[in-house]
Amino acid sequence: MSGRWARAMLTAYRFAGAAAYPLVGPYVAWRTSRGKEDRNRRRERYGVAGRPRPEGPVIWIHAASVGETIAVVPLVESILDYGVNIVLTTGTVTSAQVADERLGDRIIHQYVPLDLKPAVSRFLDHWRPDLAIIAESEIWPMTILELGARHVPQVLVNGRLSDRSFTSWKKRANIAEALFENLAHVVAQSDVDGERFRALGARPVTVSGNLKVDTNPPPVDERVLASLQRQIGGRPTWAAISTHDGEEVVAAEVHATLHKRHHGLLTIVVPRHPDRAEALAAQISGMGLKVARRSKGDRIGPDTDILLGDTIGEMGLYLRLTEIAFVGRSLTSEGGQNPLEPAMLDTAVLAGRNVQNFREAYQRLIDSGGAKLVRDRDMLAGAVNFLLTNEVARHEMMAAGIATVDEMRGALARTLKSLEPYIQPLVVKSRLKGANGR
Repeated sequence: MSGRWARAMLTAYRFAGAAAYPLVGPYVAWRTSRGKEDRNRRRERYGVAGRPRPEGPVIWIHAASVGETIAVVPLVESILDYGVNIVLTTGTVTSAQVADERLGDRIIHQYVPLDLKPAVSRFLDHWRPDLAIIAESEIWPMTILELGARHVPQVLVNGRLSDRSFTSWKKRANIAEALFENLAHVVAQSDVDGERFRALGARPVTVSGNLKVDTNPPPVDERVLASLQRQIGGRPTWAAISTHDGEEVVAAEVHATLHKRHHGLLTIVVPRHPDRAEALAAQISGMGLKVARRSKGDRIGPDTDILLGDTIGEMGLYLRLTEIAFVGRSLTSEGGQNPLEPAMLDTAVLAGRNVQNFREAYQRLIDSGGAKLVRDRDMLAGAVNFLLTNEVARHEMMAAGIATVDEMRGALARTLKSLEPYIQPLVVKSRLKGANGR
């Protein structure tokens, strides 16, 4: 496939839509079928603005979901200090809530437009961004092409390419190059990610580290925390967080194995998708275990086996209730979830072996002794049992995790340095606009 043919194919996609570009057709279908939008703001998904455009320069920052949104909050706050307007788009209701809680009316939040030409064009016609900053792995061809056609600089920050995504793009290397050449700069999470973006034609590429390391620990309502701590008392606890299908049952089975050995053991299960809670509660109860659901305000009694953390935005609460956390999407699913939040909250980290999406973070934690990977349910039960039994080893693991996170910090400063050539002209423009407006 020649570069000229690849560009022609992308041009056809730009004007004809997803059907002209089979690689992303399924992506668009996925995006339109998720159903995770606010019904009252659905028009924003078609590019219809919910707010007027402010005067002066505008930077568009996009973060797909909760993890990406939390990761870019410090970056957004740093850019706001320059006095430049920011439109922040996210893709889910939960990420919109996070944006509101942490940034409030300092930014303009919109739901990201669907990657279809009418929606993207409508969005860009209204907001007229001077710079687009995209977080992590959000590669939407229509959006990238339309920004490129309007000569809007695009910078990918905290960029990563999973094993699966990289393999898929390599099979279409010419298309990838024709697409990635529209990016003014890629700021990658790791050396591996940086090399992958370079292999696909992105230039220039720098490596910053993971922005998620430079975030603050997830917040907590201290009154709620104190109330649950009183209910738990001195009982031993461990948590299985960000779990995916099958991992909740594994956690319940581990509890059943260990509760006789550790009197009063309480297992905290926090599913990645709380909308599965009803079925999970029934399934775990069917195993003869007593479940208290956080969403229903159930009290944790002496006979409660499982606290089901079926709420959104309370990870900081659940992690502060324990010193041991298994991080899901790593035993029965692939990719893993972010281990940095539990590590920075003084927690010994366990996970399955399928942690490709957070390979560098896990490798650093494993090398320092702050995390351990387990093969299966029995190995998980053994690891939890060991940590519950050995306080010294548990605290050494917790301390190693915090130290590793501290060593990994600095991604925010490196990212801001890479963004400086694109932001500084907008700062000058904004100040001139303000001076002329007085």
